[in-house]
Amino acid sequence: MQVYDTKGNGKKDIVVPKAFSTEAKPELIRRAAIAENSFNLQPQGHFVLAGMQTTATYYGAMNEYRSGRHMGIAIRPREKLGGGRQGKVKRIPSAVKGKRAHPHMVEKIIKEEMNRREYQGALISSIAASAGKSIVVDDSIEQIKKTKDMVIVIEALKLGKQLDEGRKKRLGKGLRRGSRVRHYKRSLLVIVKDDKGAVKAARNIPGIDACTVEKLTVNALAPGGNPGRPILWSESALNSVDSEVHKMSLGSQAKYAEELR
Repeated sequence: MQVYDTKGNGKKDIVVPKAFSTEAKPELIRRAAIAENSFNLQPQGHFVLAGMQTTATYYGAMNEYRSGRHMGIAIRPREKLGGGRQGKVKRIPSAVKGKRAHPHMVEKIIKEEMNRREYQGALISSIAASAGKSIVVDDSIEQIKKTKDMVIVIEALKLGKQLDEGRKKRLGKGLRRGSRVRHYKRSLLVIVKDDKGAVKAARNIPGIDACTVEKLTVNALAPGGNPGRPILWSESALNSVDSEVHKMSLGSQAKYAEELR
């Protein structure tokens, strides 16, 4: 693979890491992406006494307890409580404004785990799927600290199309929804070895994400589990990808997934 400088001129050829020659497995990539997303879910639960703290009472015909006259089945007391005359009314799920029949359980497991070696295989597969769309630049790209300089480098590498893709807005009601909705397409991913300012300079460009090689995630390499994303590597990041991937696991990388959202 050829290494370019920041002006788009070819400098030398290097041997690509083993990850680029691995067979891509789309089904493994999708499963890893779903597992990563599950780590961002917020646990839900309900108040234990929800629907139970009520003053609802029942008195039968002729002031007799549990007489059952002139009343429907749904409002009959289901259980004899203290006091002799009180019964469950709002406290049962079938009553109007009663408690929820099947509330959320705090104990429910919502995180989808994945074996360490499987997740590493998904990362390697994501890199292999983008091998044909990968460009390597020398380490001088890591020194860039301004967004306008990063745009010049991307255009010099003939990746201006990726900038245009990032500027395309979503149409319809999506533009009027929450502030966290991304109104542009995630096009190019910039990966460096050491963050000396290039990450912030690149991520300020709409549609372009940037991270260090140790913070790589499957969703960064294959957004939504769709492999084949164009990647711009620094030379040091490319040379260290094999050693870094074998240190990663789903638990360690899931904390970085939110940074690229």
